[in-house]
Amino acid sequence: MTPGGKGTIGIVGLGIMGGAIARSLKTSGWTIVGFDTNTARREEALAAGIDLVANATDVASRVSTILSILPRPGSLSATVEEIARAKLPPRIIVELSTFSLDDKIAAEAVARNAGHVLLDCPISGTGAQAKTRDLSIYASGDSQSIETVRPVLLDFARSVTDLGAFGNGSKMKFVANLLVAIHNVASAEAFALGVKAGLAPDQILKLVQSGAGNSRIFELRGPMMAAGRYDDATMKISVWQKDMAIIRDFAATLGCKVPLLEASAPIYDAAVARGLGDKDTAAVCLILEEMAGIKRQPS
Repeated sequence: MTPGGKGTIGIVGLGIMGGAIARSLKTSGWTIVGFDTNTARREEALAAGIDLVANATDVASRVSTILSILPRPGSLSATVEEIARAKLPPRIIVELSTFSLDDKIAAEAVARNAGHVLLDCPISGTGAQAKTRDLSIYASGDSQSIETVRPVLLDFARSVTDLGAFGNGSKMKFVANLLVAIHNVASAEAFALGVKAGLAPDQILKLVQSGAGNSRIFELRGPMMAAGRYDDATMKISVWQKDMAIIRDFAATLGCKVPLLEASAPIYDAAVARGLGDKDTAAVCLILEEMAGIKRQPS
């Protein structure tokens, strides 16, 4: 416990989501020990007062609870294997990323064999929501460990739900992300229709938000679509493609048809082909506007 603080938490992965979580926890009174391989992210973390270390082992050697928020399953595998090789006392690793069940299960086995507990706790929410602590966490795995870390999680999220057996958190995240993918394209399609019909984008935004057609995704991404500006990404299209592929593969293993998700996938593919991979997922609106023959200047 640090003087006047709540304690020390480790974070591996200080990207859009991890960086926002680190800042929220620091504001809440936690000391943060972090690691990221990206130079820009490291500089942002340093500016926010995060105590940076050289690798995941250094993080794990200083804390009993580690938050893992990584962009690729290979990064998760390498991180867990590195911590396992360090032969440290038991640690709780809270895995907050969205990966396939197979990737999470493999990481859990490596951690368990080294005496650690790995929890499957994917986050529902965007980077923008992380800044305001408007996140939901779908926790699964060892219930006692979930209760141990719950106070930490509630210092950067509005809700934490224990879904039971390891992997149930990821399953719930796949369900939630399926809706996000469809709602995002539906929001963009509505904007394209309204603009093509001659309605003002700001008027579309205001009136949809006040009516029955509103959704949480429309509220989050509608302002970007209305302005036609997508640079301040809270979820990059290139990263989102990974999440969509995971959901589609998961549905296929269950033999569950997802026709609306399949219908939305080509729109995201077109956005990547158009060079919009680093833009926010709201940029699918550009694709639908181009399909409708709409050309407008960003407001």
